Amino acid sequence: MRYLLFALAALAATAATSGLAQSVGEREYMNSCAACHGPGGTGDGPMVGYLTGSIPDLTQLSAANGGVFPVTKVYATIDGTMAAGPHGTSEMPVWGNRYQLMGEKAANPDFAADEAEVFVKFRILALTEFLAGLQE
Repeated sequence: MRYLLFALAALAATAATSGLAQSVGEREYMNSCAACHGPGGTGDGPMVGYLTGSIPDLTQLSAANGGVFPVTKVYATIDGTMAAGPHGTSEMPVWGNRYQLMGEKAANPDFAADEAEVFVKFRILALTEFLAGLQE
């Protein structure tokens, strides 16, 4: 576990020192969210025309929550524990299972199960932090 924590700290430090590099959260967003929510999070991604529901503007999450970014709700939406509402339908895949599968792949053979769990949580937290930075 200490090796994983060291690797995550090194990754975060590298991302922080390079102004040109994409953050881990931005990379997660571009790979998992931008197709629907758009690169800026306003709900204008290229998949919008293929979906039947409306796509939320992720830049307005704080505004819709009294000016406070809803960290717990966003995290629960991403990790799949918030099953009620529009994020529990087939309109939006719940990414928690995807991250868990990635964590299990990462656990083979280099990470122990608890290290894989830390890896998954780190990626979800990085994405949540990126979304907090998109707020208007």
